[in-house]
Amino acid sequence: MNPLGQHTIALPFPVLDNSLVIGGVPIDQLAARIGQTPFYAYSRGLINERIGQLRSALPADIHLHYAIKSNPMPALVQHLATRVDGFDVASAGELKTVLDTTMPQEKISFAGPGKTKRELRQAAAAGIIVNIESGREMQLLADIGASLGVKPKVAIRVNPDFELKSSGMKMGGGSRQFGVDSEQVPALLAGMSGLELDFYGFQIFSGSQNLRAESIMEAQQKTLDLARQLAADAPAPVRLLNLGGGFGIPYFPGEQSLDLVKVGAHLASLMPSARYDFPEAEFVIELGRYIVGEAGIYVCRVIDRKISRGQVFLVADGGLHHHLAASGNFGQVIRKNYPVVVGNRVIGESDRTASVVGPLCTPLDILADKMQLAHAQEGDLIVVFQSGAYGFTASPREFLGHPQPLEILI
Repeated sequence: MNPLGQHTIALPFPVLDNSLVIGGVPIDQLAARIGQTPFYAYSRGLINERIGQLRSALPADIHLHYAIKSNPMPALVQHLATRVDGFDVASAGELKTVLDTTMPQEKISFAGPGKTKRELRQAAAAGIIVNIESGREMQLLADIGASLGVKPKVAIRVNPDFELKSSGMKMGGGSRQFGVDSEQVPALLAGMSGLELDFYGFQIFSGSQNLRAESIMEAQQKTLDLARQLAADAPAPVRLLNLGGGFGIPYFPGEQSLDLVKVGAHLASLMPSARYDFPEAEFVIELGRYIVGEAGIYVCRVIDRKISRGQVFLVADGGLHHHLAASGNFGQVIRKNYPVVVGNRVIGESDRTASVVGPLCTPLDILADKMQLAHAQEGDLIVVFQSGAYGFTASPREFLGHPQPLEILI
C-alpha cells in the first residue's frame, strides 16, 4: 500500500519498524515525551536542508529573508536567526519575537496594510525598515521620527501592475489592499523628499504559493523592470530591493515540487544588469512557507473508530480548530486532502478508505476525506504532513473550547 494513499508526494521523514521517525525519535515515543496530543513538530534538520538548497540554487548575492507570519514559533525563529539574512514581520507581536533574536535590526522589515500609530512608533524606535503602504503611513512615520529624534528607515511596498501567474494567493496586480499602486509611487516619492525619512528602496510582492518556475521567473523579470522605472523618482539610491517570494510547496495529488534550480539559474542571468543598475542595493527573496512548510507535521490521536453505513470514520482529538488549512477551510475553493498517514503503522493493510475527522460539532471538521490509510484503531497516531506553515497560528484554536495543541522543534 502507498503510505500516502493517492498522493505522489514522497515521505519527508524516515520510517523504521513501520513507524514514522521525527528527528531520530519514533512517533509514538515522541508523543510520550511530549505528554499529550495533538501537537505540531518541526524538524531542524529539514529546515536546515531547505536553506541549504536555497543557498545552492540562488545567486550568492541574493539575501534570504524569512517571513515570520508563516510560522512565528519563538524557538523556530531563534533557530533561523543565524541561518537566514533577515526577517520580515507583519505586526508588533511578530516584531517582539524577532527583536528577542540576534538578527540585526536593520535586517528586519515590517509590512502590512493596517499598521497602527503605536506599531509605527515601535518600529521607528526599534530602527527597523518599514515598508510603507500609504501616504498616511509615510506622514505618520515622519511625525513619529521627529518626536523621537530619529530618522525612520522606510521602503515602499509597491502594488505592481502585474500578477504572479498561477499563484495560490495573489498579492499584487489589480486593485489590492496591499502596498501603493505602482502608478502612484512617483507622487509618493516626491512627497517624501521634504520629510525626515531614510529611504531604503522597494518591496514588490506579487503573489505566493506558486509551483510554476516559469511564472516566478517572469515575475522576477517584471519586478526588476518595474524597480528600474520607480528608481528614477527615488530621493536616494536604492539600498534594498525586495523581489518578493512566491515559492510554493506541493500539498495535493498531482502537484510537483517547484524547480528551484531553474528559478535560481534564471535569476542569476538577471543579476549582472540588476547589480549595474542598483550598485548599492541588497537584493532580497522573502520566503516563509517554502522554508518551513515541509519541515512540520501535525499529530493527533484516534479516540474512536466508527462505521457509518459502510464508511469508516477515525475520530481524532484534533481537527480544524488546530489545523484549519488541512481541513480545507483556509481559502480552498474545492477541498483536497493533505498527505496523511497513520504514524505508528505507516504501511499496513487497509480494507477500505477511511475519513479522519475531529471532535468538533461541525461537518467541516475533516482532516482526511476517504483516504487509503493503514487500518487504524483507538490510540493510533494520525500524522498530517506539509504542516510547518500556517497551521498553529492560522487556526481558530479557541473554537468549542478544546485543549490547545503544543509545538516542538526537534
